[in-house]
Amino acid sequence: QKREISNFDYLMYLNTLAGRSYNDYMQYPVFPWVLADYHSQTLNLTDPHTFRDLSKPMGAQTVERKQKFIQRFNEVEKSEGDLSAQCHYCTHYSSAIIVASYLVRMEPFTQTFCSLQGGSFDVADRMFHSVKSTWESASRDNMSDVRELTPEFFYLPEFLTNANHFELGCMQDGTVLGDVQLPPWADGDPHKFIFLHRQALESDYVSAHLHRWIDLIFGHKQHGSAAVEAVNTYHPYFYGDKMDLNNIKDPLIKGTILGFISNFGQIPKQV
Repeated sequence: QKREISNFDYLMYLNTLAGRSYNDYMQYPVFPWVLADYHSQTLNLTDPHTFRDLSKPMGAQTVERKQKFIQRFNEVEKSEGDLSAQCHYCTHYSSAIIVASYLVRMEPFTQTFCSLQGGSFDVADRMFHSVKSTWESASRDNMSDVRELTPEFFYLPEFLTNANHFELGCMQDGTVLGDVQLPPWADGDPHKFIFLHRQALESDYVSAHLHRWIDLIFGHKQHGSAAVEAVNTYHPYFYGDKMDLNNIKDPLIKGTILGFISNFGQIPKQV
């Protein structure tokens, strides 16, 4: 509010308070998608339509998708009868595999990604290859994808280029994976993409609405009735600080929960 700290610095501060760290891929700092325009030739940061709706989680960016997740939430109550598993999302917005997939073109993330994938790269069509198609998947098309971003999207152009010449495979349409495909407004230049993306993060629009996203990820809309109302509930296992593992005597169940958390992510501690 006083313009004494950047939005980037503030988000990093909140991530640290919430227990997120560069040292832990399972609890890596989480940053928001801030743009919804990945098709224009020029980026208009004065137009509200350029931006993602920061008051809604990624699963509720379109009305149709939001309704599907609400339906899923309600159906579990009816069919399963077990309210503990009632949630909107069974996947997470930040996990070790999401972090490693974004940064796969740089070491040590390349090796991390391969080890998480059983020793090799993923099928080419599922690899991170385009900012636009990843946005469309996470905001609209894929019901199992509600991913947010990592801090690198706002300062590190190197992760967008395949400088190490890794053989990442070939997609079904014949496209050989190399550098990440950038929106038209970046003119194929990773440095320009990072520059404009950071400008978007620090824009007046994002500054005026960022607190709404913070409520979802770090604040009062993280769990409970406020989260249900905001279409922002995740599988109970994702709430690490709410699960008392010491009271679970069955080693199989305990192992399953720990495996679930390590594979699919963890909700930040509430700030």
